[in-house]
Amino acid sequence: MKVTSQIFLSAFVLMQLSCFTSKITAQKNNKIKVYTTAENTNLKLSLSNDLISKNNTQQQKTSTVSILVNTDKTDQIFLGIGGAITDASAEVFAKLSPKKQQEFLNAYYDKNKGIGYTLARTNIHSCDFSSDSYTYVSEGDKDLKTFNIDHDRKYRIPLIKKAIETAGGKLTLFVSPWSPPAFMKDNNDILHGGVLLPEFAPAWALYYTKFIKEYEKEGIPIWGMTVQNEPMAKQRWESCIYTPEAERDFLKNHLGPTLEKEGLASKNVIIWDHNRGDMLTKRANLVFSDPEVSKYAWGIGFHWYETWNGGPPQFESVAKVHEAFPNKNLLFTEGCIEKFDASKYQFWGNAERYGINMIHDFNNGTVGWTDWNILLDQNGGPNHVGNFCFAPIHADTTKDELIYTPMYYYIGHFSKFIRPNAKRVLETISDKSLLSTSFKNSDGQLITIVMNQSGKEIVYSLENQTGKTTITIPAHAIQTIVY
Repeated sequence: MKVTSQIFLSAFVLMQLSCFTSKITAQKNNKIKVYTTAENTNLKLSLSNDLISKNNTQQQKTSTVSILVNTDKTDQIFLGIGGAITDASAEVFAKLSPKKQQEFLNAYYDKNKGIGYTLARTNIHSCDFSSDSYTYVSEGDKDLKTFNIDHDRKYRIPLIKKAIETAGGKLTLFVSPWSPPAFMKDNNDILHGGVLLPEFAPAWALYYTKFIKEYEKEGIPIWGMTVQNEPMAKQRWESCIYTPEAERDFLKNHLGPTLEKEGLASKNVIIWDHNRGDMLTKRANLVFSDPEVSKYAWGIGFHWYETWNGGPPQFESVAKVHEAFPNKNLLFTEGCIEKFDASKYQFWGNAERYGINMIHDFNNGTVGWTDWNILLDQNGGPNHVGNFCFAPIHADTTKDELIYTPMYYYIGHFSKFIRPNAKRVLETISDKSLLSTSFKNSDGQLITIVMNQSGKEIVYSLENQTGKTTITIPAHAIQTIVY
């Protein structure tokens, strides 16, 4: 009789728990919002609450994946998402009609009308995505007496100002040099690698500060800088080689002290600014383990081009740095789809590459993510060495048209909903058929991004301490759940 009573009591408790869970789920379904972008559909960052199960108990039997979000466990603080405002982007923007210019600005920087970019990068004098090579001083001017940024006032500075205005008056902007002027290098060439000559290290460090001060006179606040774009790559365009020791010593002996001397010690310095992999961890260990140089370094930046030789992305190197140096920051500073081909504007695999990288980078401790050019033309340029690439938005300047690629929408699933100062929330996922990452905004709102790379729709359950919701994600799709 005692056993029978216990069985009855257990059944009663289970029934109550089931009713309680269903009640929570029903309440949650009233608040939850699901946004979806999916291949071969009209869904593009579209509100799609019809994909939420209305009969949770029945649908639970068919769900194949479970995502459990633990809001009690958090990790890195989110900085932002954005893209690079290069000379190329600014030159293309200038060719658009005023109406299309405003559409473009809203698409990226307005958090209500567009995808709400909050982060930006720009180049210190020319890079490959400039129409030509140039610097801010006359050749041979080691005292920098001729320094001026007149070149940038024509296209780039006006676009940056409009981007800041559209973003609500604030944009976290960091700057990167591709090469010192030719006379400061051992190959006497702004292109093709080479190294900074020791006697010009003080002048080159001062060059950064002059650039920052001139931009800030224009009303463009500079949040930080990288020491050198891709310091281990000898390119046919603007490039300069720094060994790990050379970068460390330049920051320790020249750039760091010069920033302090010039009243710019608050600017955030990012080392490396090249690919994931063993070199990412080596640079981090060398700089962050030395207190005399680590004090100048906010964090380390990385790109995604380590796959150039056919290998897989080395996300584990990001995790290693985050685990070894939890007080330093990891920032994705550049990535794009290389080898432009206009027939692949709508190629879905390009967007999925973005989704895969962003989710893994965030789950491994990255605080922010910066795409490469925000805008390119119908040829994938301009680029003065023919290194044409894709951007999330292209402009056909002959037709005054904007071309939105799937990459734009995939990035938007993160940038529109995860806001600066959010904290990443830890989660577990039961099956590798889906990818997912979660954040908690400073207002308490939870954001979960779910990506399905497979060719079939998948039913999954999303659960946290307050309840469970069952959702269907279409084939080759990405979803943002706001709750």
